[in-house]
Amino acid sequence: MSLAGKITSEIGVHATAAKWFNLFATQLHHVQNLTDRVHATKLHHGNDWHHNESVKHWTYTIDGKVTTCLESIESVDEQNKTITYKLFSGDIDRQFKVFKFIFQAIDKGHGAIIKWTVEYEKNDDEVDPPYGYVEYLHTGTKDIDAHLLKA
Repeated sequence: MSLAGKITSEIGVHATAAKWFNLFATQLHHVQNLTDRVHATKLHHGNDWHHNESVKHWTYTIDGKVTTCLESIESVDEQNKTITYKLFSGDIDRQFKVFKFIFQAIDKGHGAIIKWTVEYEKNDDEVDPPYGYVEYLHTGTKDIDAHLLKA
């Protein structure tokens, strides 16, 4: 059985891809105010939320359990509206050697498609694939879309 995997989810949203990308590229600290799934976040290391060397501390709910991790931005592709986040420490490290979220906002005329990819490498065969994180991203995306439409 393979320890590495990738899960992708595409969610149709009403807000534009530009609004979505702007939120995740320049206003990530507001996400905690836009979905009940994120309880708190703070800058753990660095001076800028969106600098690749900065590290953020997140507290959120996965599968009904309050969870914590650290996150940093691995890469940003403005042209393709794609951002790769590396998650580590806390609850992540107990289960995974590698854990990444890849966010992409894709224009679709009216609204957009938000594509989330979770790339992971489990510590061992006993660890389940991170389906709870996919559900977390899906629910959070729907919550955030409602707020972006008001903006």
